[in-house]
Amino acid sequence: MSIRLKSTVSCYAIVLPSLVLLTIFVYFPVFWAFFNSLFEFEIGAASRFVGLANYSEYLTQDPTTLLSLTNMLVLTLLAVAMRLTFPLVVARLIYALPQERWRYIYRIVFLVPIVVPGVAVQLIWAGMIYSDFGLLNELLRGLGLSHWARCWLADPQTALVSIALVGFPFVGGFEVLIYYAGFSAIPESVNEAAALDGCTGLQKFFRIDIPMVLSQLKLILILTLIAGVQGFENIFILTRGGPGFETTVPGLWMYFNAFSFQRMGYACAIGVLLFVIIFGLTLLNMKYFKSSEELQGVR
Repeated sequence: MSIRLKSTVSCYAIVLPSLVLLTIFVYFPVFWAFFNSLFEFEIGAASRFVGLANYSEYLTQDPTTLLSLTNMLVLTLLAVAMRLTFPLVVARLIYALPQERWRYIYRIVFLVPIVVPGVAVQLIWAGMIYSDFGLLNELLRGLGLSHWARCWLADPQTALVSIALVGFPFVGGFEVLIYYAGFSAIPESVNEAAALDGCTGLQKFFRIDIPMVLSQLKLILILTLIAGVQGFENIFILTRGGPGFETTVPGLWMYFNAFSFQRMGYACAIGVLLFVIIFGLTLLNMKYFKSSEELQGVR
């Protein structure tokens, strides 16, 4: 066996375990979900083949479909807008600090929220905005704005926006660290050239800094899109889709159908549709949102 062939075989042997695990824990569950979506069955009961009826019912007959998809779109767009701006600005401010000691301290400060369980964060926010005597309402009364006080999560007009703003200003987490890593990777020669050309302040931020961290922006964008499409945990904790169906999203409706209504096939159909949406958004992101390295490769 030639050295080149041995090298090729060794490379495939190294990749094979990861490919096997990926097939078992990712590709097979997707295939199995699609297979189950073609049946109508309950756990422990006999299944009945219905073809694409579950998909047809969800897309044309389910009264929650349009509202839940709209809620998902609104929450996702708001999340994208906020997670691509606030953490980016904070990371740039930290990077601009003159002393490494202070940059380190601030990185630790913004890293701490990551270790707090997400459920605990949601419950804390629920206590602040849910009841009529929550912290937000008490603050409004103290400012003489008692007419604004309300049960924010129980009011159909404010429930969805309240959920979208949970965690504001969205600067405590890994996004800040990812953006900071991108700024730190900017070659010093680029900063020196910008200074010599008189490019400073906001001009440098928009024309040099942001283009140099497009890879990080692309990563945060796709992660936020995926979380926005498939996520429902915070809504389950805060409102369970209420009041009525005002904060219901497809992921939550899939959960209820699977474990509350025992319609596993129908829930699998919703899950497959969410997978298709995420897959499509990922392809669009990869094709049209180029990182700085990819743009340099094109040139």
